[in-house]
Amino acid sequence: MTFICTLLCGTYAFANSQRTEPLKKRTITVSVPNIGSNKGVVVYSLYGEDGFVSSPVKNRTSYVIDRKSQVVFRDVSPGEYAIVCYHDVNMNGRMDFSPNGRALEDYGVSNNPMSYGRPEYETAKFMVSENNVTLEIEF
Repeated sequence: MTFICTLLCGTYAFANSQRTEPLKKRTITVSVPNIGSNKGVVVYSLYGEDGFVSSPVKNRTSYVIDRKSQVVFRDVSPGEYAIVCYHDVNMNGRMDFSPNGRALEDYGVSNNPMSYGRPEYETAKFMVSENNVTLEIEF
């Protein structure tokens, strides 16, 4: 009987020592330091790989002050994400394009890849894990 009790207690202690706490939700702070003017707002969209540039996980908007903007995404689950933001100068709620498809408003992507086409998830992705994340995006 003592053997069984010792075995059960040992198994319980081992099982509890292997339990891991779920990762807590984090914040992502994003800033744009080089906005062309103080007009309008900057619209930030947080994406997962599924739905990149079509279905954001979260959106935030910030006024431009001294040609800078900053937002904080709160309660972000650990995982892989990308951010796309644009300067909505005329505050019409969408990014404006010329008839030939060229962007008429400044935009940027996490990791600041040099690209003149549509943003790509692979070059923009970053990880949220055990620490909060701070990013700077250049227009």
